Amino acid sequence: MVVAYGVANLLQSVAAARTSVHHTFDPGLLLRLAGHRTYLVGLACQVGGFVFAFLARRDLPLFLVQASVAAGLGVTAILGVIVLKWRLPMAEVALLVLLFAGITALVLAARPAPSKGLGTAGTLALLATLAVIAVLGFFAVRLHGAPGSVALGSLAGLAFSAAAVAARPLASAPSWDTFLTDPLLYLLVGHSLVGQLLLGLAMQRGSTTAAVAAMDAAGAVPAAIVGLLLLNDKIWPGREWLAGVGFLVTLAAVIGLTRYAAPQHHHALARETTRAVVGVGASPIGPPPGRPARAVVRAVGGGVGAGAQAASTGLRRPTTRS
Repeated sequence: MVVAYGVANLLQSVAAARTSVHHTFDPGLLLRLAGHRTYLVGLACQVGGFVFAFLARRDLPLFLVQASVAAGLGVTAILGVIVLKWRLPMAEVALLVLLFAGITALVLAARPAPSKGLGTAGTLALLATLAVIAVLGFFAVRLHGAPGSVALGSLAGLAFSAAAVAARPLASAPSWDTFLTDPLLYLLVGHSLVGQLLLGLAMQRGSTTAAVAAMDAAGAVPAAIVGLLLLNDKIWPGREWLAGVGFLVTLAAVIGLTRYAAPQHHHALARETTRAVVGVGASPIGPPPGRPARAVVRAVGGGVGAGAQAASTGLRRPTTRS
């Protein structure tokens, strides 16, 4: 599960960085992203991770499963070092060690137990939450820069958190008929789609670190609280402190890793785009006499998409996380 989400993070980030920025709450962004083969492969990995997470929620508490999903960013960082030649500073090594320690603590503290049902009131609450998130997203999409990343990333995290809450009792459905007719299934799908759209929009606002950190915090904490209060999530007696420390350490390590992963991803895109621009510049059509080379680079960048343009001019462009 953790590996699948880590691979999805890396592949989807490349696709989102090469997609033009959307300034409206438009589901068409998902269709544009689907036009990238890299995004589709990443989406397939994300679906695989989702299936494993869904099965894990049948017996495991949400605080463990959600922290493990967020820990996929650690796999992304390792893959970035291997595939994209990211640097691995000592601070990031320390964060990866903390991430492993936090997950280990959660595994030791988590007590497997079947979920309780949400009931009609819980189902209606999830439906109302979906409507509220969608309305807030409609207005939050008008924000730009770091405020937009934080607002949209937080809403995406809340949507994914609500999807996790719906998945916990749904995973215990006794039969396929019960599973397919349960309203929680459609709430799960609705929250997941809205969360994916909000995440894509958040990553296009210029601050990947802010978006991912906000999503991780907003996605893990509410689900963990609801699971413990309403869904029969259990902790082994005497290990409550271990669960609390492990959860906080894991979340802090994930948020810290975003600080290192995002800038290095942008640098990789910038190098790739620079090579493409140099190749175009080698054509017989040289820069007009007296025209600055920087202006030519800007003109070329404008013809190869918003993501490439930002990379060629040194601006930060978005990446994604699943």
